[in-house]
Amino acid sequence: MMPSFQIRDIPIYGDTVLAPMDGYSDWPFRSVCRSLGSAISYTEFVDVEKILSRSKQPAKKFYFEEAERPIAFQLYGDDPDEILKAALKVQDWRPDIIDINMGCPAKTIARRGAGVGMMPTPLKIARTFKTLTRALTVPVTGKIRLGWDGNKNYKLIARIVEQEGGALLAIHGRTKEQRYSGQADWDAIAEVKSLVKIPVIGNGDIRRVEDIARMKAHTGVDAVMIGRGAIANPWIFAGLDREQVSPGEIQRVLRDHLARNTRFYGEEDGTRLFRKHAIQYLMMQSLTRDERKKILQIRPAGEFIHIAAELTQATGV
Repeated sequence: MMPSFQIRDIPIYGDTVLAPMDGYSDWPFRSVCRSLGSAISYTEFVDVEKILSRSKQPAKKFYFEEAERPIAFQLYGDDPDEILKAALKVQDWRPDIIDINMGCPAKTIARRGAGVGMMPTPLKIARTFKTLTRALTVPVTGKIRLGWDGNKNYKLIARIVEQEGGALLAIHGRTKEQRYSGQADWDAIAEVKSLVKIPVIGNGDIRRVEDIARMKAHTGVDAVMIGRGAIANPWIFAGLDREQVSPGEIQRVLRDHLARNTRFYGEEDGTRLFRKHAIQYLMMQSLTRDERKKILQIRPAGEFIHIAAELTQATGV
């Protein structure tokens, strides 16, 4: 089987990728998506300050198993020197790729000059990629947005990432201020693809399987990154829209995901943290208030599975 593209010397098989999402792309969910066909495993982003502290959070967020490779550790920070120190430290944990988040629009992150807050400072981005690509042995990649409403400098940043040794660029077709509202600008994603020779992943407004082919045809990107559309339908990585997924397959993945959650977080926390996924798997907007209340109560995992199976059979989701 021929790879779809390469990140430096790493072959990538497939053209759909789960987006890194804080609170969602933890090990249980991203490993489920990888098993369904997501071509790269991006971790949740981790603050470089946490990596350089004695916090145990980074090791937890960067946990992966060999079957998930290629694995990309995503970092964010506002100081190139600190980013380098953190990247050198986590490189010892054997990721395939280190990715720099330059797209997160959260105020607390952007305000300090990290995430999309890096984009108004192209010289800082140039220094970050120059130092990282010279010091690390693994490929360095980046994820950006269009910029800020008053400064859509995505083309400049794309050229800088490539010129300073970046091996791939992912771009979300929205600005900082748009966050996740409005329509993603696929024309801008196409501009970036035409400007650089490194692989480009497009992100924004992929909700159905047909959207994958439409974005690729419209922009020429090497792969498509899927975020919110995958939360409700991880089977999109297997080429299925939600209504095409059988109740039996929903139960299989629900059980698998819950088992991974309880193994990773422990019984109590794993079941509690799984409830947000249960809402999606069971399409709970179609359930009655009493049914939603019943499924969201804190209960042992085995009991949870039994109730979920009953609701799946009753509703046919």
